[in-house]
Amino acid sequence: MVKQISLKLLPQEATQHRAITRHAAEALGVKPADITGFNIIKRSIDARSRQPYFVLTLEVFASEPFQPKQLEPFRYEPLGPDARPVIVIGAGPAGLFAALRLIELGLRPIVLERGKDVRARRRDLAALNKTGIVNPESNYCFGEGGAGTYSDGKLYTRSNKRGNIQRILNIFRQFGADDAITTDAHPHIGTNKLPHIITAMREQIADSGGAVHFEQKVTDFLIANEVVTGVKTATGDEFHAQHVILATGHSARDIFELLHEKKILIERKPFALGVRVEHPQSLIDSAQYHCALRGDHLPPASYSLVEQVNGRGVFSFCMCPGGIIAPAATSPGELVVNGWSPSKRNNPYANSGMVVTVDEEDFAPFAKAGPLAAMHYQQAVERTAFEAGGGGFVAPAQRMTDFVKGKVSGSLPDCSYIPGVRSTDLRTVLPAAVHSRLGEAFKAFGKKIRGYFTEDAILVATESRTSSPVRIPRNDHDLMHPQVKGLYPCGEGAGYAGGIVSAAMDGERVAEAIAGVGTGNRPVGVSL
Repeated sequence: MVKQISLKLLPQEATQHRAITRHAAEALGVKPADITGFNIIKRSIDARSRQPYFVLTLEVFASEPFQPKQLEPFRYEPLGPDARPVIVIGAGPAGLFAALRLIELGLRPIVLERGKDVRARRRDLAALNKTGIVNPESNYCFGEGGAGTYSDGKLYTRSNKRGNIQRILNIFRQFGADDAITTDAHPHIGTNKLPHIITAMREQIADSGGAVHFEQKVTDFLIANEVVTGVKTATGDEFHAQHVILATGHSARDIFELLHEKKILIERKPFALGVRVEHPQSLIDSAQYHCALRGDHLPPASYSLVEQVNGRGVFSFCMCPGGIIAPAATSPGELVVNGWSPSKRNNPYANSGMVVTVDEEDFAPFAKAGPLAAMHYQQAVERTAFEAGGGGFVAPAQRMTDFVKGKVSGSLPDCSYIPGVRSTDLRTVLPAAVHSRLGEAFKAFGKKIRGYFTEDAILVATESRTSSPVRIPRNDHDLMHPQVKGLYPCGEGAGYAGGIVSAAMDGERVAEAIAGVGTGNRPVGVSL
């Protein structure tokens, strides 16, 4: 017989083949010797009681030949000489997955990335961390793989109505991710492994007849009679195609400004802003697993927190167990922080964004900027944070308890942020609508997680790139911009995604719209 079952196992049993086999046999009422094998379908942790358990969903083979779970490989056939070109602006997850899907559908992607490849990009990140010098075109946000390459590689999403999540995970697996991402309830690749995976994707695009051009920053859209015909880059090069996918990410402010300058419709959009909060990982482990020491069989613990304070949401964002806080600025004089974790999540700190929703009320002082008002608000907070840190991307910081008391910290806990931190009253850095709500939320979170509200936690400002401050509109039926035929806003920067997987799914969706999938072979919306 072949049957799907669920088992609740102690952590020390959940990785032992013999223990899983024994429990599976008991659940099925057979002998362990009758179990010929099993496939793990899903794995999660239940830490609600004082004893944490792993919950495994298994496909068990009893007295039947075992058939290991096999994934059908995705095939990217070489493109023919007549394959129509599609320009893809941006080599983040939206752009890369759009390019791969275009190849599957017989179209030739021409990917233009303003930054460098992952190997060259590392040198610019080292300079940012060690010397406080930011390259505006190559940093934690810009370059091969986009912001996702150096922001932990979390693959968890609730956006199951936007596309096929399992398909995206399987593609990551084909290009080198661990098998576990297809079974873990909260899949995670790790910043140390993502560069190799992204490189393999780029090589596949090139091997199939597509192209990826680095250090090609788009500076203009070529438009005739409200139809896009191509783009121009900072090098003076022109690339021509009847379809342009705009997948530039949430930090490409120059693209937003270019669209506004050319009177191409964009809209300001609410986002969220706050700080990175960092605790000792051991404190989070102890609170979440209800034990003094986590032990070797459980992963570093995470958390997810949300609270309504004075009519606005305050919530954790991009929580990184065993992680590091990193400088994510894209321009000199502006300070942004983000978090990431290596695949083993073995650093001694746990960090998370803790942010407050901001909206039209906050953007009012920048109303003259029109659709760029939210972006200018974001920019102003980042400049204030840079000045408060004193330069060199040193970050303003404060103990959590002192932040709530309104007291400048006399000393700061050890922190993973490499450029360094400076004790500051963060009320002078963050807008009042943000810091007042954060203070109330931290006290509430201390009641939800034992020990969370503590002087051993440090707040580092500012976490401000949670999502795009601009939405680039598109039609529902063909995903094109309503004003410019052939221009396809895509992914997080355009306001249609919120993480690696949702961006990847949106990239695929746009590629399918261009290819006319579901509407015949004729591309959607453009007369050829």
